[in-house]
Amino acid sequence: MKKLTIRDVAAAAGVSHQTVSRVLNDRPDVADETRQRVLQVIQDLDYRPSAIARSLTQQRSHTLGVVTAGLDYAGPSRTLSGITEQAERMGYAILLKELAHFAAQDLRPLFRALIARQIDGLIWAVPEVGDNRDWIDEELEGLPGPVVFITMQARPDVTIVGVDNYAGGRMATQHLLQQGYRRIGHITGPLDWWEARQRQAGWHDALLDAGVPADEECVEKGDWSSASGERAIGRLLDRRLGVDAVFVGNDQMALGVLQNTCRRGIRVPGELAIVGFDGLPEAAHYWPPLTTIYQDQPRLGRIAVQELVQAIDAKSQPEPKTISLQPELIVRASSAPPQP
Repeated sequence: MKKLTIRDVAAAAGVSHQTVSRVLNDRPDVADETRQRVLQVIQDLDYRPSAIARSLTQQRSHTLGVVTAGLDYAGPSRTLSGITEQAERMGYAILLKELAHFAAQDLRPLFRALIARQIDGLIWAVPEVGDNRDWIDEELEGLPGPVVFITMQARPDVTIVGVDNYAGGRMATQHLLQQGYRRIGHITGPLDWWEARQRQAGWHDALLDAGVPADEECVEKGDWSSASGERAIGRLLDRRLGVDAVFVGNDQMALGVLQNTCRRGIRVPGELAIVGFDGLPEAAHYWPPLTTIYQDQPRLGRIAVQELVQAIDAKSQPEPKTISLQPELIVRASSAPPQP
């Protein structure tokens, strides 16, 4: 069977092959009626343009490099979902590289591999952990095409898309205060993660602003896993500090908190209120259903792709800026007011 070409589409639509090319590349200089007619012919003929030919014509690979780590965690995996969704929508393939660990050591072999594949731009979706952003000053200028970073501390020389974790920590703590709780503990994520430190800072400042002591004795550390949340709340409760509520650094750890309190016969809510962070779909089905701070991580990934493609089209690095998405409080039964 003869392979369809762009000229076959043009002949069927009654336009030039240049017009078909402009439609395929979503150029604005095509009348709406003509665009719709060409698109209908493409659909009727089931025409599929050659990605190789398109790359040669435009001098682009139509491939975005994405470097990530920790896909066994909910956050990075949900962000990647948004990246792949938006990239496909915008006509780009993804070249995915997952680091074996968060610490960035010698990344030059990785960068050489990305350059060899002629990616058009790069999304660095590795969470900021420890000093794993130190490579930026030396390596950034040598990378192929523009670069967009996800989830890191703001800096003036790069484009970053992230969630306001500090605001989320404040929001969780303020909600518990408004519900009538005063002895509010916190279970952090691993504190070499920038996100975990920001959430803890939000908890701390919300308490101080309300005139309530931010007692470090009421803080325990987890590692994002449910098992670590179960252990952390156990240590906190064993100190008998009179904690009547706890802001947990993510929903997975909150699940472990709920299991431990259930085993101890502690009523949630009533004797202890709990707020999580992330807004996992499963949190609505915990018992009791979990109040949580929702961060739209798929949207985070989609915006990163949009910013990167805009820079690719402009043939320049994106203008340095930080796009900070605001989280949302989702109130459920786990944070109901204390009972007399």
